[in-house]
Amino acid sequence: MTRMTTADFTTVDTPIGPFTAIADADGAVLASGWTADAEGLRLLIHTGLRPVAVRERDSLGAVSEAVIAYHAGDLTAIDAIPVRQRSGEFLTHAWEVLRKIPAGEPVTYTEYAALSGRPAATRAAANACARNAAALFVPCHRVLRIGGALGGFRWGLEAKRWLLDHEA
Repeated sequence: MTRMTTADFTTVDTPIGPFTAIADADGAVLASGWTADAEGLRLLIHTGLRPVAVRERDSLGAVSEAVIAYHAGDLTAIDAIPVRQRSGEFLTHAWEVLRKIPAGEPVTYTEYAALSGRPAATRAAANACARNAAALFVPCHRVLRIGGALGGFRWGLEAKRWLLDHEA
């Protein structure tokens, strides 16, 4: 895919703060998270996919609708939204695995590593979560430390706790 010069973004109010998503021309989410900082999000996108600029829209159609529906209680609303991220083979696969972890059924980093095909690679699995640019649509918040501790989350542990409680 050729890198685009401009991608669209929108920010939606949610119970845990503003949520911004950046999508490419075909509607695939390139980056998203609980922030109003679209430029900061743009910088999370892999350089091979990163648009040169972003422009604000009132809505991103299905993407915006899914964000609103998810926060209102439709936990599967995010599942059909396409996501486009790029990295090495393991990270790309690990992000696909994250999308298959059901809401309300969090796993540990160790379990996530095993689901990703590398049971000894717990740190690599944690790295996949840390490098995920498309929060919510690639639900890295569903991965916990052994014993149920939250671990890290780019958007803050209060947001991660809210998401897990919302999905429980």
